[in-house]
This record gives sequence, C-alpha cells and structure tokens, in this order.
Amino acid sequence: MALNILFAAGPGEWEVWRPHLDTAFGKAGLDVTLRPLPDLAPEKVDYILYAPDSSLQDFAPFTRLKAVLNLWAGVEDVITNPTLRVPLARMVDPGLERGMVEWVCTHVLRHHLGIDAHIRNPDRRWSPHVPPLATDRPVTMLGLGELGSAAARALSDFGFPVTGWSRSAKAIPGLSCTHGRLGLVQALELAQIVVLLLPATTRTENILNAETLAMLPEGAVILNPGRGTLIDDDALLAALDRGHIAHATLDTFRSEPLPAGHPYWHHPQVTVTPHIASTTRPETASEVLAGNILRSEAGQPLLDLVDPVQGY
Repeated sequence: MALNILFAAGPGEWEVWRPHLDTAFGKAGLDVTLRPLPDLAPEKVDYILYAPDSSLQDFAPFTRLKAVLNLWAGVEDVITNPTLRVPLARMVDPGLERGMVEWVCTHVLRHHLGIDAHIRNPDRRWSPHVPPLATDRPVTMLGLGELGSAAARALSDFGFPVTGWSRSAKAIPGLSCTHGRLGLVQALELAQIVVLLLPATTRTENILNAETLAMLPEGAVILNPGRGTLIDDDALLAALDRGHIAHATLDTFRSEPLPAGHPYWHHPQVTVTPHIASTTRPETASEVLAGNILRSEAGQPLLDLVDPVQGY
C-alpha cells in the first residue's frame, strides 16, 4: 500500500519541491502518494512535509499521522503547537549547512579585512591599513549545533581562533568549547567577532542584552544569521550608538520582512540581509526527507527528532 504524504507549505512551494520529491522518493524505492494541501483527506495521511508558513495549523484531524518532517531548520513555531502529538523532525540539509557556512565565512572575512572601507570610499582616500592575520582575530560562535559547528570548523580552517559556546558541554576537535553561564562570559570577553547560531527558545531569548553586550571588547562585531529573538534590539542599538559595538550584520529579525521604519535600516553601522544566510535547498533536502521516511518505515527512529522539552 502506498504511503500518503501531504505537502503543507507556503504559496508556490509545491511547484518548486514536487519534482525533487518525486525523484527522491523514487530513488529510495518508496511507494508514495504525494499531494499538496488540501488534496489528501486528513484521516488518510501518514506523513506531513511541513513549513511553518503553511495554512495548516491544526494537526488534530490527522488521526493516522506518524510524524511531521519540517522543511526548515527552525522549529520554534511548530514544536509549540498544542495540536502536534506526533514526532517532529527538523531539517538538517547539506545544502542548508553549506549555505550557512558560506554566509558566515563571507561576513567574518569582510569585517576581519575591513572591506567596507574600500567599497565605501567616496573621497578616494589611499589608506593602506593592514589588518591582522586571522590567527590574531578571536571569533566566538554562540551555538554549536549542526550549523554552528560547521561554521566554526570552517572559520578555524581559515586560521581564526574560534571559541564555541553551547548550553551544555561539547567537545569539537580544533575548537575551544565552553558552556554554561561562566563559559558564556569567557566566550564573550575573548571575542572580536561574535556569530549567533542558537535556536530560539525561552533560554536563548535576548542572550545578547545590555549586560552581555558590555562583556564584549570595545569595537567588537556581531553577526546574527540565527534567530531574531537572540538579540535585545534596543540594547544593541544603544551599544552601536556609543561605539562599543563597531558593526552588526543581521540576517534574522523579530518581525520579517523587517518593517521599513525599523532603526536597523537606517543605522550606518548595521548591515541588513533579508534572511538569506541559509535556506533549505529542495534538491538535497528532498533526499533527506525520503531517507528519514524510509528509516521510519523500517522501524528505525527518525533522525534529527526535536525534543519538546528543549524546544530544538
């Protein structure tokens, strides 16, 4: 009997994903009836491929449902849904990881080398300031999950001394890893560049606030390709205004698209990128989804299950 799989995502996504999903399920040898919302009766659905911007917000009618497989890396808007009573798998996609590594390395190198001064040089000044080598530029990575670990390793390969911080203890070859409150203080006090790649939870909200921003060395740079809730916006703007923070390059925000009147758009020491640091690539992500469903049908646990207690 064919598995009934429902695709539930935002407008226009079905046409983009369908050919890649058909190919991946065929390669996996899965007999699948794949339909977009609302073309499958809820009581017949075995799996849902889901994006949080879907119009589907009530999982209760899906009485045969085995699992929900998220199409995005972020799960904070799904795991808190009270009608979700089946396992939820987050997306861990090689293409998504690669995209994040490229964005992080690009902007770390941009700030490390002072590239902006050469791009924005209306007076055509010859100012041959020589930056330090990467070995003399400490970087702190807040968050050592799949994306944070990959980006931290890539920066370490460039020669940056990378300190990684996570809520619980981790050991990653080539990196200095800290954890807990004391570890956070140590990681921030060292950092000339800070990258935020933590999940959005009640514990991580406003992890960069007036108190923790003050722990950073004067002239530090902040990159946030993680979640908008990780930063207290008012505290960051104040730190930028007084010069304690030299620049912030931000890709995620509490409200998206970022409202036209938001101070970030107009601040000379803020770079806004429109949530493009990393996105799921249907070509590679479809194979991840097919492989995870194949595991489930073989009686094996799904990969990358979300812990409802931890929120990620």
